[in-house]
Amino acid sequence: MIVLHFFLVNVFLVGMTKTFAIFFVVLQEEFGSTSEQTGWIGSIMSSVGYSAGPLVPVICDLCGSKTASILGAFLIAGGYMISSWATSIPFLCVTMGLLPGLGSALVYQTCVVVISKYFKKRLALSTAIARSGMGLTFLLAPFTKALIDLYDWTGALVLLGAITLHLVPSSMLLRPIHITSKSNSGVRDKGSGLSARSPEAVCETETLHCIETQEPALRDRAMQKPGQPGTSLTDAQTQNEEFNNGPNRCRVFLITDEASFKKKTLLWSCRQQFCDISLFKDPFVYIITWSFLFSQLAYLIPTFHLVARAKTLGIDVMDASYLISVAGITETVSQILSGWVADQNWIRKYHYHKSYLILCGITNLLAPLATTFPLLMTYTIFSAMFSGGYLALIIPVLVDMAGHSMMQKFIGFVSFFAGIAVLSGPPLAGWLYDYTQTYAGSFYFSGACYLLSSVSLFFIPLAERWKSRV
Repeated sequence: MIVLHFFLVNVFLVGMTKTFAIFFVVLQEEFGSTSEQTGWIGSIMSSVGYSAGPLVPVICDLCGSKTASILGAFLIAGGYMISSWATSIPFLCVTMGLLPGLGSALVYQTCVVVISKYFKKRLALSTAIARSGMGLTFLLAPFTKALIDLYDWTGALVLLGAITLHLVPSSMLLRPIHITSKSNSGVRDKGSGLSARSPEAVCETETLHCIETQEPALRDRAMQKPGQPGTSLTDAQTQNEEFNNGPNRCRVFLITDEASFKKKTLLWSCRQQFCDISLFKDPFVYIITWSFLFSQLAYLIPTFHLVARAKTLGIDVMDASYLISVAGITETVSQILSGWVADQNWIRKYHYHKSYLILCGITNLLAPLATTFPLLMTYTIFSAMFSGGYLALIIPVLVDMAGHSMMQKFIGFVSFFAGIAVLSGPPLAGWLYDYTQTYAGSFYFSGACYLLSSVSLFFIPLAERWKSRV
């Protein structure tokens, strides 16, 4: 069920993001805007979906993963529907960019964390099957074009928003995992968000243990009648004093009732999400951040500009939409095969990831040579093949580098910087077109970013040797 929900998320979110290439041409003609101005809509939508990553763990702590995902689905659907009343590009930057982007962050990153907890041995294959949903753009692209032809772009946005509401019932499939153990399993689960090596993690774990020890006594005290002796509170205070005099001197909250207890622990958890700096001591954070930043900077540029480039070459827009369809089919098959191969553990997963990034770079550098429809189709197939390969391995590589306990913070930090790259990528590529009057520069830029993305992965063995000595 978790894989099914993640599959639908990729169909509706990533698939509809890719179909923005069709809206790109329509909106440019409707409002008479430049490529750079129109590109801001798609880049804001994608960048907010990444940059809001650090907020997702906090929102999940406040209301739970299921509720956060449902809230995100309503934001996406509402943003598309409100966009149908747009009168300018800045209006669309908010309604079609900001709102769906924030909703995408809530829905998508919640799925990533949940599926990494459900699957261990077959994580790459399960992730690849789920992410293959983005390949259904081979249906969404012609479907979106047909909606625009029948109901204009305003009606198409309303219908796409209504379709996105299917994520509300599918989000209800996100059931949390409850792991029980005889010896303080709850303490370890609550402290799993922090690195086990850091003193902050040890301090918080002991604090949580002390709070849990005091909670029954404090509840008993709250239920006592005024005339009864307060032995439970005295015992709790004695435990608190002994704990505060210990070597770690961690702060313990004295809680007088259950509601206050929950509020205090929730505020403590939120503060830990923002104030924990143990993540910055891990060299893999910088390696993955560099790679993810440049790969996301490169990924959306060919997607947004492929149809526009085909149109400048004299190819009909309807025929050009089939390029996106073929890319979706190829990417789907590539992701499943890539995930299956990675799970065989013939070599380490990051080697596959690195190779796919290099091949993506070479393919995009050769893209300007494709000046006819058959050559564009050839480019589309190879580009989708290699991009699908590396996309299927993003989550498994993150889990290998960060571990399950640090996964949520790791992906939030990495996504924040990736969002900055996504924000600047399409407008920068649009500026290159406005300056050169050709989309060749956009593909050159994308290819160079893919090659730069693979550079940091060569330092993984060095980082492993450094960590083994620390």
